[in-house]
Amino acid sequence: MTVLTRWEPFREFATLQDRMNRLFRETYNEGGKDESLATSSFAPAVDVYEDEHNVTLKVEVPGIDEKDIDIRLENNTLTVHGERKIEKEEKEENYRRVERQYGSFTRTFSLPTTVDAEHVTANYDKGVLRITLPKKAEAKPKQIKVSVGGAKAEKTLEAKGPSKAA
Repeated sequence: MTVLTRWEPFREFATLQDRMNRLFRETYNEGGKDESLATSSFAPAVDVYEDEHNVTLKVEVPGIDEKDIDIRLENNTLTVHGERKIEKEEKEENYRRVERQYGSFTRTFSLPTTVDAEHVTANYDKGVLRITLPKKAEAKPKQIKVSVGGAKAEKTLEAKGPSKAA
């Protein structure tokens, strides 16, 4: 008797993907530990905006302790480095789906020369790291008042008193 088997052309691709994932997990597994969840590096989202007084960065780093964040400023380059560690309390084989990214990250930003490196501040609140880079005083825009030539001359004459020519 002949048995008919349904042919699924994409089954081979799924098998190939599973084998490749296993290969990468085994190759990049940190410290030789046999973990069912491999950690991957990630790049947290960053908003950068500037006003007349500051350049401000907001870095989304929820679930990372402030002690695991390193901020350095050197030669007009800001480097933010950190690590989100996988929680070891839970049994990893019980996970059905893992979408959060774990591992270390490094973000580097070139800063304008107008930043005052001596007064940089960082604040971590509700999973958002806010780095405020104040501008140097000479870099801040100065508003110059424009005076009208005729109005200035009239004020000067009034200050000296009435003219004898009249």
